[in-house]
Amino acid sequence: MEFVPALAETAVTASTASDAVPLFTEPILSEETVAEYLGEDWAFVYRNREYLLWGTVVTIALTITSLLLGFLAGFPAGVIEAYGGGYSRAFVRKFGVLLRGTPILVIMIYTFYVLPIGIVLDPVQSALAGLDAVLGPIPVPDVGEAFMAATLALGFRSAAYQSQIFRGALQNVDEGQMEAARSIGMNRLEAIRHVIAPQALRRSVPGFQNEFTIVLKDTSIAFAIGLGELLKRSNDLFFQQTTAILEVIIFASLIYFVLTFSTNRTLDYVSNRFAIPGESS
Repeated sequence: MEFVPALAETAVTASTASDAVPLFTEPILSEETVAEYLGEDWAFVYRNREYLLWGTVVTIALTITSLLLGFLAGFPAGVIEAYGGGYSRAFVRKFGVLLRGTPILVIMIYTFYVLPIGIVLDPVQSALAGLDAVLGPIPVPDVGEAFMAATLALGFRSAAYQSQIFRGALQNVDEGQMEAARSIGMNRLEAIRHVIAPQALRRSVPGFQNEFTIVLKDTSIAFAIGLGELLKRSNDLFFQQTTAILEVIIFASLIYFVLTFSTNRTLDYVSNRFAIPGESS
């Protein structure tokens, strides 16, 4: 389901079922006050704030799902590159090189127009419909073909980079740790799971911070397949009132900055909190 631009002369129009859930109950300022002090263009942005903030919700949801998919695929890939056999290691390495060497725009367009997204989309939509039936309306973006294609493209491209983060972190754990684990009766898989992986995950947080920032900014590429994320909705508003382009872009940039800054500060805390004693974070 595509996101339809809101009409400029009205309040934000719900383009999906999710948009019907208001983000604000009462406006903090009136449009007249904003127009008086900041001008008509900022009043236009203020009038369409929910439309833009729903785009922010889509951006956040796409970032989270892409990073989660990237972790679920990237961590095992990193383990295989560090400890796998010859054939499995070669396959993972070549597939990772292919994903890292292909522009994300090409991957996303290929995923959207070529791959059978419906195979994955139908079960996801059924699961979300079940949650709606049990919990009531949930203020999350509708999961359509564009969102699913963007998640798969960003997720697997992120997995290719995350695999290198985790591979480096795994190989950074002293080999004596593996030998010590094997000497007390653990097999190779148990040693990786209980001894090596916990240390590697702690060491990978700084690299994961950088990957989060990259994925967050790359969600804007979903503009190319029509997903109504923050940049796409900003562009919709620009076409409605071309004089407000600077104000719309400043507003969207501030949102990207707040998301990036707040998450990086949170990950800094996580990195310091779970740093291995005796090692600098």
